[in-house]
Amino acid sequence: MSALEWNRLRAPQLRSLAKEDTIVILPVGSTEQHGPHLPVQVDALLATEVSLGAASRFKPEGKALVAPTLWCGLAEHHMDLGGTFTLDHSTYHSLIHCLCKSIRRHGFQRICVVNGHGGNIHALHVIAAELKHELDLRILVCTYWTLPEVAKSFDEILEKQSNVRHAGEAETSMLLYLKPELVDQEALQKADGPLDLKMMGPGSYRWQSFKSMSPNGVIGCPSAAYAEKGAILLDVASKGVCRLLKDQETWSD
Repeated sequence: MSALEWNRLRAPQLRSLAKEDTIVILPVGSTEQHGPHLPVQVDALLATEVSLGAASRFKPEGKALVAPTLWCGLAEHHMDLGGTFTLDHSTYHSLIHCLCKSIRRHGFQRICVVNGHGGNIHALHVIAAELKHELDLRILVCTYWTLPEVAKSFDEILEKQSNVRHAGEAETSMLLYLKPELVDQEALQKADGPLDLKMMGPGSYRWQSFKSMSPNGVIGCPSAAYAEKGAILLDVASKGVCRLLKDQETWSD
């Protein structure tokens, strides 16, 4: 069953959907370096695909509509490695506010922001709290790989790393499934990076560029990736988001 997509509909159809308590899914990602083997669109592409997969599974319990993807986010930490667009916090804050206000003004009451980029997480949590009170809006932020059931399944499926990391086994597998023509198959065999970020310990924070933690821009093991694994990971992520949307507790005040 295909997903409802905002950009493929006409204004009268969208007005009708707003009256049916349709959930609007807003995918947000980033355009940033993903090592020597993956395209810079990874985060936006995966957020979109997970959103479409979740929306297509939502019927018959209700309707979920996928809005156009916000392809740019907070990615200053990737700038040293090239290929990256980034926004400052005030601009990102304004963009998310304006998009959600537009959705709310059209009569939609529930929004799920499906996030595909780690650098967006903290800002989105703050913005969602503001929008909840400012617009009397039921708004949810979901970073798909952090959902407990999804994270557990990812760890069981992945062979050489845990969870998503960056341009590693998980993201490379999903890209090999979705857009194999955009993956440099030769480069990925030599692109393995550290298995984890070397961050400061609990209770402290210092900004670090990604390049200082991984010179090639990779965290994880892309050499362990293959397309069939990517299909399974995407299915797990889409089902996880769909379960979240269907759960009445998700939307209760």
